Amino acid sequence: MNVQHFEQGFHYSDTQLVVVAKKIGKLATYCKRLQDESSVIRVESEHRPTKKDRDEVKVMITVDLPQATLRAESRRKDPIEALDRCIEKLEPQVKRYKEKHTPSLRSRVERRHGK
Repeated sequence: MNVQHFEQGFHYSDTQLVVVAKKIGKLATYCKRLQDESSVIRVESEHRPTKKDRDEVKVMITVDLPQATLRAESRRKDPIEALDRCIEKLEPQVKRYKEKHTPSLRSRVERRHGK
């Protein structure tokens, strides 16, 4: 899994970077293809002055997988909150990807027995 991280307008502290890595790693538990070297996870964080304080930080996560690109974006006051929301949005997408691109156990057994 290749994780690329880009920050614009602010910097994560060392402890926040560890939290970010753990949360991104949680996505890999849903689909083994996320752990392949062919997959790329791009985390972009941007701090922008806005009228609404709760929308100051925008976090975008893009997951490039074989045959699909998954994406989530969230705006929150705290970058970790925005990251959490992006992970919540990506979980069902990763699960759908896994269902669509991973042969089911039943079809594997049928192929093995020639049915």
